[in-house]
Amino acid sequence: MADTGTDSDSTPIQFENTVESTRPYDGRIFSVRVDTVELPSGRRTIREVAEHSDAVCMIPVDDDGNVLLVRQYRKPTESSLLEAPAGGVEAGEVSEETVLRELQEEVGYTAANLRHLASFWVAPGWATERMHAYLATGLTPSKLSADDDENIQVVRVPFADAVAMIHTGEIHDGKTIAALLLAQPLLN
Repeated sequence: MADTGTDSDSTPIQFENTVESTRPYDGRIFSVRVDTVELPSGRRTIREVAEHSDAVCMIPVDDDGNVLLVRQYRKPTESSLLEAPAGGVEAGEVSEETVLRELQEEVGYTAANLRHLASFWVAPGWATERMHAYLATGLTPSKLSADDDENIQVVRVPFADAVAMIHTGEIHDGKTIAALLLAQPLLN
């Protein structure tokens, strides 16, 4: 059951009661659920939900103050994006294990120190994906085989330059922007 939360007037926000739920698509990365819900007013409407596992992203910073980012082509945007390394949390795995695995797969390092920065919903209006952001330091080389469906280029950028790239529009991936800005006060 979802958290009711409150609005700015401290009035409890009411639940949407699910009347019917179907799953028209089950994919490898996500599934689609279509819920018919009843609003507090009694009116019924449809909610389309992309179901996705939790995920992690990390800001790996080397001893010289460089952040290791990845450049990869993203089909939905039809462009190559500069991003924080990231990946999905597998069944039975805790997010710290995912961080270390993804660091090894995507940038060829492991980290002696992990610091949880925040957890946040990626797109709460239509997706269940919750992202856990970490700062990774004390990096040492440690390579795992990359996923066979990924084409990733590692890009080493001075941390301050990476933050500046948010403002110039060179970095426009939401998780990367959030994680860099969350890590910034810890690295200054």
